[in-house]
Amino acid sequence: MRHTVVERELELRLVLSPERSIPVPAKLGYRGDDPYAVHITFHVNSDRPVHWTFARELLVEGVFRPCGHGDVRVWPTKVSGRSVVLMALSSPDGDALLEAPAAAVSAWLERTLRMVPPGSESDMLGIDDGLAELLAQ
Repeated sequence: MRHTVVERELELRLVLSPERSIPVPAKLGYRGDDPYAVHITFHVNSDRPVHWTFARELLVEGVFRPCGHGDVRVWPTKVSGRSVVLMALSSPDGDALLEAPAAAVSAWLERTLRMVPPGSESDMLGIDDGLAELLAQ
C-alpha cells in the first residue's frame, strides 16, 4: 500500500492572455509514500518537463474555492461555460497560469482521497511507528 501511485494524464491549457491559451500535456501524480503532496509534470516548449509539487489539500480546496498564496494559488471558475480549475504558479523562472478541466481533476483527487483519506496521511509515513520504536528504547 505504501508505494501506491495514482496518476492521470490530461491536457491543461497554458493561459497566455484572456483570449489566448495553448494546450499543455500534463500528468498528475500522487504517491502513498508522499501522502501530503501532489505532483504535476508538464511539457512547455522544452526538452525537459517542468515539475511542480504542492500540498494535496491546496488542490482539494481549490476545486471548490480560491485558496493558496505565494507560489501556488488555485481557484475554480467557468470558461466558455466549462468548469475549470485555474492554477497560478510562480517561480524564479517565471509565472504560469494553467487551466485544468475541473471534472478530470476532481475525479483524480477522489481516487487519491480513497487511497489516503484526509487525516490519515501520517499513518502512511509510519511516523508513529518510528516514534514508538524510538521511545521504546
